[in-house]
Amino acid sequence: MTTHLDETGRTYAAEQPARLDWAKHAPEVYKAMVRLDIAARQGLDHTLYELVKIRASQINHCAFCIDMHTKDALAAGERVERIVQLSAWEESRHFYTDKEIAALELTEAVTVLTDGFVPDAVYENAARHFEEAELAQLLAAITTINAWNRFGVTCRMAPGHYQPGQYK
Repeated sequence: MTTHLDETGRTYAAEQPARLDWAKHAPEVYKAMVRLDIAARQGLDHTLYELVKIRASQINHCAFCIDMHTKDALAAGERVERIVQLSAWEESRHFYTDKEIAALELTEAVTVLTDGFVPDAVYENAARHFEEAELAQLLAAITTINAWNRFGVTCRMAPGHYQPGQYK
């Protein structure tokens, strides 16, 4: 890989090439993931949905998905400071509603299964803020973004090229 210059003359590291265009080689899986993603977002507040997708992607270090969902959230009117503070939401709780905090707690618990389970307190807090049908959709959204993240990270999908709404 070589470096490149931007318009100001700054030198940046070169973009890493993707390892695999998995969607091209597994088109039926890709189409099924898109359908799952569409189904998972049904009935969820769009802002909440994007916050969950950004947070899971931060945890999973999926730069492609962070880029995509940050751009989509901004295009939908999300405030920059809420996105910037998302990686430290526990110290920045005052930027989020109680319902969003419950969703972020659940996102982290489902995404990082280091203890092998989602703690009862986290699940019970989410259940207090979400009706059962909405909670099921939230779990589907969290699970779906985690699957997308695994494709993105493993295949080394490059951030920076996505345009808001490109895949809708």
